[in-house]
Amino acid sequence: MAKKKINDASIEQKRQWIECNNPDLSIKRQCELLEIARSSCYYNPQGESEQNLRLMRLIDEEFTEHPFYGTRRMTAFLRHKGENVNRKRVRRLMRKMDLEAVYTKPRLSKAHPEHRIYPYLLKGLKINNPNQVWCTDITYIRLTHGFVYLVAIMDWYSRYVISWELSTSLEADFCVSALERSLEKDKPEIFNSDQGSQFTSMAFTKVLKSNDIRISMDGRGRVFDNIFIERLWRSLKYEKVYLSEWEKVAEARNGIREYFNFYNCKRPHQGLKDKRPVDIYSA
Repeated sequence: MAKKKINDASIEQKRQWIECNNPDLSIKRQCELLEIARSSCYYNPQGESEQNLRLMRLIDEEFTEHPFYGTRRMTAFLRHKGENVNRKRVRRLMRKMDLEAVYTKPRLSKAHPEHRIYPYLLKGLKINNPNQVWCTDITYIRLTHGFVYLVAIMDWYSRYVISWELSTSLEADFCVSALERSLEKDKPEIFNSDQGSQFTSMAFTKVLKSNDIRISMDGRGRVFDNIFIERLWRSLKYEKVYLSEWEKVAEARNGIREYFNFYNCKRPHQGLKDKRPVDIYSA
Protein backbone atom coordinates (compact mmCIF):
# COMPACT_ATOMS: atom_id res chain seq x y z
CA MET A 1 0.00 0.00 0.00
CA ALA A 2 2.84 2.38 0.90
CA LYS A 3 4.56 1.68 -2.41
CA LYS A 4 1.34 2.30 -4.34
CA LYS A 5 0.87 5.60 -2.48
CA ILE A 6 4.35 6.75 -3.53
CA ASN A 7 3.83 5.71 -7.16
CA ASP A 8 0.52 7.60 -7.32
CA ALA A 9 2.02 10.78 -5.86
CA SER A 10 2.73 13.76 -8.10
CA ILE A 11 6.27 14.71 -9.05
CA GLU A 12 5.94 17.74 -6.78
CA GLN A 13 4.97 15.57 -3.79
CA LYS A 14 7.87 13.22 -4.44
CA ARG A 15 10.27 16.13 -4.60
CA GLN A 16 8.97 17.52 -1.32
CA TRP A 17 9.60 14.16 0.36
CA ILE A 18 13.19 14.28 -0.84
CA GLU A 19 13.61 17.85 0.37
CA CYS A 20 12.55 16.69 3.84
CA ASN A 21 15.79 14.65 3.65
CA ASN A 22 15.85 10.96 4.59
CA PRO A 23 19.25 10.51 6.33
CA ASP A 24 19.35 6.77 5.61
CA LEU A 25 19.33 7.20 1.80
CA SER A 26 21.34 9.42 -0.52
CA ILE A 27 19.44 11.91 -2.66
CA LYS A 28 20.57 9.99 -5.73
CA ARG A 29 19.03 6.76 -4.40
CA GLN A 30 15.81 8.51 -3.34
CA CYS A 31 15.42 9.95 -6.85
CA GLU A 32 16.00 6.50 -8.38
CA LEU A 33 13.35 4.93 -6.14
CA LEU A 34 10.85 7.70 -6.84
CA GLU A 35 11.67 7.73 -10.58
CA ILE A 36 12.32 11.47 -10.89
CA ALA A 37 15.29 13.38 -12.28
CA ARG A 38 18.02 14.02 -9.73
CA SER A 39 18.83 17.32 -11.46
CA SER A 40 15.46 18.77 -10.38
CA CYS A 41 15.93 18.02 -6.68
CA TYR A 42 19.13 19.57 -5.47
CA TYR A 43 21.96 21.80 -6.49
CA ASN A 44 25.04 20.08 -7.82
CA PRO A 45 27.96 22.59 -7.85
CA GLN A 46 28.50 23.85 -11.38
CA GLY A 47 32.25 24.32 -11.04
CA GLU A 48 32.18 28.11 -11.41
CA SER A 49 34.23 30.43 -9.21
CA GLU A 50 32.61 33.13 -7.08
CA GLN A 51 34.01 35.68 -9.54
CA ASN A 52 32.32 33.97 -12.49
CA LEU A 53 29.07 33.67 -10.55
CA ARG A 54 29.24 37.43 -9.92
CA LEU A 55 29.80 38.03 -13.62
CA MET A 56 26.86 35.77 -14.44
CA ARG A 57 24.63 37.81 -12.14
CA LEU A 58 25.64 41.00 -13.95
CA ILE A 59 25.15 39.36 -17.35
CA ASP A 60 21.72 38.05 -16.37
CA GLU A 61 20.49 41.45 -15.20
CA GLU A 62 21.84 43.29 -18.25
CA PHE A 63 20.55 40.68 -20.70
CA THR A 64 17.08 40.85 -19.14
CA GLU A 65 17.15 44.60 -19.77
CA HIS A 66 18.83 44.41 -23.21
CA PRO A 67 18.26 40.98 -24.83
CA PHE A 68 19.90 42.16 -28.05
CA TYR A 69 23.33 42.25 -26.38
CA GLY A 70 25.76 39.76 -27.89
CA THR A 71 29.15 38.86 -26.48
CA ARG A 72 30.87 41.99 -27.79
CA ARG A 73 28.44 44.43 -26.20
CA MET A 74 28.22 42.37 -23.03
CA THR A 75 32.00 42.37 -22.71
CA ALA A 76 32.05 46.16 -23.12
CA PHE A 77 29.29 46.50 -20.50
CA LEU A 78 31.23 44.41 -17.97
CA ARG A 79 34.43 46.35 -18.60
CA HIS A 80 32.55 49.60 -17.99
CA LYS A 81 31.48 48.08 -14.68
CA GLY A 82 35.16 47.63 -13.81
CA GLU A 83 35.38 43.90 -14.57
CA ASN A 84 38.57 42.60 -16.15
CA VAL A 85 37.10 40.19 -18.72
CA ASN A 86 37.70 39.20 -22.31
CA ARG A 87 35.14 38.24 -24.93
CA LYS A 88 36.06 34.55 -24.84
CA ARG A 89 35.18 34.34 -21.16
CA VAL A 90 31.90 36.20 -21.64
CA ARG A 91 30.99 33.91 -24.54
CA ARG A 92 31.56 30.80 -22.39
CA LEU A 93 29.48 32.18 -19.52
CA MET A 94 26.61 33.22 -21.79
CA ARG A 95 26.58 29.75 -23.32
CA LYS A 96 26.51 28.28 -19.83
CA MET A 97 23.51 30.48 -19.10
CA ASP A 98 21.84 29.52 -22.40
CA LEU A 99 21.73 33.17 -23.53
CA GLU A 100 21.77 34.22 -27.16
CA ALA A 101 21.28 37.72 -28.56
CA VAL A 102 18.01 38.15 -30.42
CA TYR A 103 19.39 39.54 -33.67
CA THR A 104 19.63 37.23 -36.68
CA LYS A 105 23.08 35.66 -37.13
CA PRO A 106 24.69 33.26 -39.61
CA ARG A 107 23.96 29.65 -38.80
CA LEU A 108 27.33 28.42 -37.54
CA SER A 109 26.39 24.91 -36.43
CA LYS A 110 24.27 22.12 -37.79
CA ALA A 111 21.32 20.71 -35.91
CA HIS A 112 21.56 17.21 -34.52
CA PRO A 113 20.57 14.84 -37.36
CA GLU A 114 17.81 13.34 -35.19
CA HIS A 115 16.43 16.74 -34.19
CA ARG A 116 13.94 18.01 -36.73
CA ILE A 117 13.28 21.75 -36.89
CA TYR A 118 9.59 22.56 -37.39
CA PRO A 119 8.18 25.68 -39.15
CA TYR A 120 6.78 28.68 -37.30
CA LEU A 121 2.99 28.38 -37.43
CA LEU A 122 1.86 31.54 -35.64
CA LYS A 123 2.57 34.18 -38.31
CA GLY A 124 -0.73 35.81 -39.21
CA LEU A 125 -2.65 33.43 -36.94
CA LYS A 126 -5.46 34.94 -34.86
CA ILE A 127 -5.13 33.52 -31.36
CA ASN A 128 -8.42 34.16 -29.59
CA ASN A 129 -9.00 31.18 -27.31
CA PRO A 130 -7.31 29.49 -24.35
CA ASN A 131 -5.52 26.24 -25.26
CA GLN A 132 -5.24 27.30 -28.89
CA VAL A 133 -1.49 27.87 -28.51
CA TRP A 134 0.92 27.04 -25.69
CA CYS A 135 4.48 28.31 -25.61
CA THR A 136 7.61 27.46 -23.64
CA ASP A 137 11.11 28.68 -22.92
CA ILE A 138 14.04 28.21 -20.52
CA THR A 139 15.71 30.87 -18.41
CA TYR A 140 18.63 31.14 -15.98
CA ILE A 141 17.81 31.57 -12.26
CA ARG A 142 20.60 32.66 -9.96
CA LEU A 143 21.20 31.33 -6.47
CA THR A 144 23.49 32.84 -3.85
CA HIS A 145 26.33 30.47 -4.70
CA GLY A 146 25.20 28.90 -7.96
CA PHE A 147 22.35 28.76 -10.42
CA VAL A 148 19.59 26.59 -11.86
CA TYR A 149 17.48 26.60 -15.02
CA LEU A 150 13.73 27.19 -15.18
CA VAL A 151 11.34 26.03 -17.88
CA ALA A 152 7.74 27.24 -18.03
CA ILE A 153 4.78 26.37 -20.22
CA MET A 154 2.30 29.20 -20.80
CA ASP A 155 -1.04 29.54 -22.53
CA TRP A 156 -0.46 32.21 -25.19
CA TYR A 157 -3.94 33.75 -25.17
CA SER A 158 -4.43 34.12 -21.39
CA ARG A 159 -0.74 34.33 -20.31
CA TYR A 160 -1.56 31.64 -17.75
CA VAL A 161 1.48 29.63 -16.56
CA ILE A 162 0.29 26.03 -16.80
CA SER A 163 3.38 24.29 -15.42
CA TRP A 164 7.07 24.82 -14.75
CA GLU A 165 10.16 22.94 -13.57
CA LEU A 166 13.67 23.62 -12.27
CA SER A 167 16.86 21.77 -13.14
CA THR A 168 20.58 22.03 -12.46
CA SER A 169 21.36 20.97 -16.04
CA LEU A 170 20.07 21.67 -19.53
CA GLU A 171 19.17 18.07 -20.30
CA ALA A 172 15.73 17.63 -21.86
CA ASP A 173 14.19 15.61 -19.02
CA PHE A 174 12.96 18.55 -16.94
CA CYS A 175 11.27 20.07 -20.00
CA VAL A 176 9.56 16.76 -20.76
CA SER A 177 8.43 16.55 -17.13
CA ALA A 178 6.86 20.02 -17.29
CA LEU A 179 5.15 19.16 -20.58
CA GLU A 180 3.68 15.93 -19.25
CA ARG A 181 2.30 17.70 -16.19
CA SER A 182 0.70 20.35 -18.40
CA LEU A 183 -0.99 17.70 -20.50
CA GLU A 184 -2.53 16.18 -17.40
CA LYS A 185 -4.62 19.39 -17.20
CA ASP A 186 -5.44 20.07 -20.85
CA LYS A 187 -3.78 20.24 -24.26
CA PRO A 188 -3.29 22.90 -26.97
CA GLU A 189 -3.84 22.76 -30.70
CA ILE A 190 -0.34 24.20 -31.32
CA PHE A 191 2.78 24.13 -29.15
CA ASN A 192 5.38 26.83 -29.85
CA SER A 193 9.02 26.88 -28.73
CA ASP A 194 12.42 28.04 -29.86
CA GLN A 195 14.87 25.71 -31.61
CA GLY A 196 16.70 24.74 -28.41
CA SER A 197 17.92 21.15 -28.25
CA GLN A 198 15.57 20.39 -25.35
CA PHE A 199 12.50 21.19 -27.47
CA THR A 200 13.75 19.58 -30.68
CA SER A 201 14.74 16.39 -28.86
CA MET A 202 12.99 13.14 -29.72
CA ALA A 203 11.83 12.78 -26.11
CA PHE A 204 10.02 16.15 -26.19
CA THR A 205 8.52 16.08 -29.67
CA LYS A 206 7.36 12.49 -29.20
CA VAL A 207 5.07 13.61 -26.35
CA LEU A 208 3.58 16.34 -28.55
CA LYS A 209 3.05 14.03 -31.52
CA SER A 210 1.48 11.31 -29.39
CA ASN A 211 -1.10 13.87 -28.26
CA ASP A 212 -1.81 15.09 -31.82
CA ILE A 213 -0.43 18.57 -31.08
CA ARG A 214 0.97 20.63 -33.95
CA ILE A 215 4.56 21.74 -33.38
CA SER A 216 5.69 25.29 -34.10
CA MET A 217 9.23 26.68 -33.67
CA ASP A 218 10.53 30.25 -33.69
CA GLY A 219 12.88 31.51 -36.35
CA ARG A 220 16.45 31.31 -35.08
CA GLY A 221 17.36 34.36 -32.98
CA ARG A 222 13.86 35.90 -33.27
CA VAL A 223 12.80 36.59 -29.70
CA PHE A 224 9.56 38.31 -30.77
CA ASP A 225 8.23 35.02 -32.13
CA ASN A 226 7.70 34.00 -28.49
CA ILE A 227 7.24 37.45 -26.96
CA PHE A 228 4.82 36.66 -24.13
CA ILE A 229 7.04 34.19 -22.34
CA GLU A 230 9.97 36.60 -22.72
CA ARG A 231 7.83 39.17 -20.89
CA LEU A 232 7.10 36.55 -18.23
CA TRP A 233 10.83 36.12 -17.56
CA ARG A 234 11.27 39.87 -17.26
CA SER A 235 8.41 40.14 -14.77
CA LEU A 236 9.61 37.15 -12.74
CA LYS A 237 13.16 38.45 -12.47
CA TYR A 238 12.38 42.06 -11.64
CA GLU A 239 9.47 41.29 -9.31
CA LYS A 240 10.90 38.23 -7.54
CA VAL A 241 14.33 36.84 -8.43
CA TYR A 242 16.37 40.04 -8.15
CA LEU A 243 14.66 40.85 -4.85
CA SER A 244 15.54 37.46 -3.35
CA GLU A 245 18.67 35.68 -2.14
CA TRP A 246 17.98 31.97 -2.56
CA GLU A 247 20.71 29.67 -1.33
CA LYS A 248 19.10 26.31 -2.12
CA VAL A 249 17.05 24.92 -4.96
CA ALA A 250 14.18 24.28 -2.54
CA GLU A 251 14.11 27.99 -1.63
CA ALA A 252 14.09 28.99 -5.29
CA ARG A 253 11.32 26.50 -6.00
CA ASN A 254 9.16 27.84 -3.17
CA GLY A 255 9.77 31.44 -4.25
CA ILE A 256 8.97 30.75 -7.89
CA ARG A 257 5.86 28.77 -6.95
CA GLU A 258 4.72 31.72 -4.84
CA TYR A 259 5.34 34.16 -7.69
CA PHE A 260 3.54 32.11 -10.33
CA ASN A 261 0.53 31.75 -8.03
CA PHE A 262 0.54 35.54 -7.72
CA TYR A 263 1.11 36.00 -11.47
CA ASN A 264 -1.73 33.66 -12.45
CA CYS A 265 -4.32 34.52 -9.83
CA LYS A 266 -3.69 38.04 -8.49
CA ARG A 267 -1.60 40.12 -10.89
CA PRO A 268 -3.69 42.18 -13.38
CA HIS A 269 -2.30 42.42 -16.93
CA GLN A 270 -2.64 45.55 -19.00
CA GLY A 271 -2.68 43.43 -22.17
CA LEU A 272 -5.67 41.54 -20.74
CA LYS A 273 -7.55 44.77 -19.93
CA ASP A 274 -6.40 44.46 -16.30
CA LYS A 275 -7.83 40.97 -15.91
CA ARG A 276 -5.84 38.16 -14.33
CA PRO A 277 -4.63 35.22 -16.41
CA VAL A 278 -6.82 32.84 -14.42
CA ASP A 279 -9.91 34.90 -15.35
CA ILE A 280 -9.21 34.37 -19.05
CA TYR A 281 -7.88 30.83 -18.93
CA SER A 282 -10.74 29.49 -16.79
CA ALA A 283 -13.50 31.41 -18.54
